Amino acid sequence: MTSPSYRNDLRPILILGALFFIFGFVTWLNGTLIPYLKIACELSTFQSLFVAFAFYISYFVMALPSSWVLSRTGFKNGMMLGLLVMAVGALLFIPAARTRTYGMFLTGLFVIGTGLSLLQTASNPYITILGPIERAAQRISIMGICNKVAGVLAPIVLGAVVLHDADGLMEELTTLSGDALSARLDGLALRVVVPYALMSVVLVGLAMLVRLSNLPAIKEGSEGPDPADAAQERTSVLQFPQLVLGAIALFLYVGVEVIAGDTIGTYAQEQGIPLSSAKHFTSYTLAAMVVGYILGILAIPRWISQERALSISAITGTLFGMLALMTTGYLSVLSIALLGLANALVWPAIWPLAIAGLGRFTKVGSAILIMAIAGGALMPLLYGWLADMPSLGARAAYLVLLPAYLFILWYGTSGHRKRSWG
Repeated sequence: MTSPSYRNDLRPILILGALFFIFGFVTWLNGTLIPYLKIACELSTFQSLFVAFAFYISYFVMALPSSWVLSRTGFKNGMMLGLLVMAVGALLFIPAARTRTYGMFLTGLFVIGTGLSLLQTASNPYITILGPIERAAQRISIMGICNKVAGVLAPIVLGAVVLHDADGLMEELTTLSGDALSARLDGLALRVVVPYALMSVVLVGLAMLVRLSNLPAIKEGSEGPDPADAAQERTSVLQFPQLVLGAIALFLYVGVEVIAGDTIGTYAQEQGIPLSSAKHFTSYTLAAMVVGYILGILAIPRWISQERALSISAITGTLFGMLALMTTGYLSVLSIALLGLANALVWPAIWPLAIAGLGRFTKVGSAILIMAIAGGALMPLLYGWLADMPSLGARAAYLVLLPAYLFILWYGTSGHRKRSWG
């Protein structure tokens, strides 16, 4: 059992909130990086979405190794290590910018994602355990606010640095060719050097603060909400349907969340909205998520259960997705931004439902849920592939949202209750 001495202590939650802010800031820079690198490295929509792929696929590759690392370092030292790995990834942006090498940018993003995988594998079960399980969605929602407020700020800050002259730049590039175009793009690529160098310094400083902090240690035997009966009788984490189906739901959820946040800028341009405005639209999506998290904190579990919140979120996402498909211009783009409202409570609701009753399998189960973040790598690529098809285009490509939300709805209404495959 977790110790009462820190179940009611706000200090660990404040420290974790600061960490969620930092890796939220880093994560949602991708919404600006995608249109920025699309210009600087002369990419198609499909190619530019490898930014999301390189970042999120690291979760799939590194989640189980992260679990192994945490079993040896503990949660606290694992968080510190994750921050240091992220700092290394940020530093890789410097040679990538100097050579305008897209592959090196992607490598840096993969390394940053590796550090985040370690952080997420430690912090999500940590915040789940720091209090009653029935209020887990509420605590994760608080972390989500920290994460998504950072997400609102990140595109604005990076956009102001790397795309401050967006519309004039786009016009200028149409008049250049050959060496003149290459030199202009080289200069554009160098704009990320200072922000990512500063980011590396901040991440190292945070790692040292975590090392010196008073975050409590959680013993191996205390990490599950219910280490009894069912978990004792099973030999594999895959024997828990609520976990496996929850991982699928999270895969689809992260996919639609990343599509909503990272494609809205390029989609807005497709709808005739200037880049000077479109570069900020990821912030609008994240602002809608903040509103959703606040609603979750107020309503769960006082007025609605975690299961009910998940179902409402899935229905809302389906409706906004359909509205985006059926309209054009600003209304269609606004519908994509409002998906942030629908998405806000999905992660905090699925997580406790998926790990309920895992007992001694909780750590491996948490790693599997982190692996599901790979949905943010693969589903945006599917969107980009469809968007580049002349017969479909960027708007019709949002059809991929609908089956994802319908599966999440099923999981919220009945799928999470399955306790055997029979």
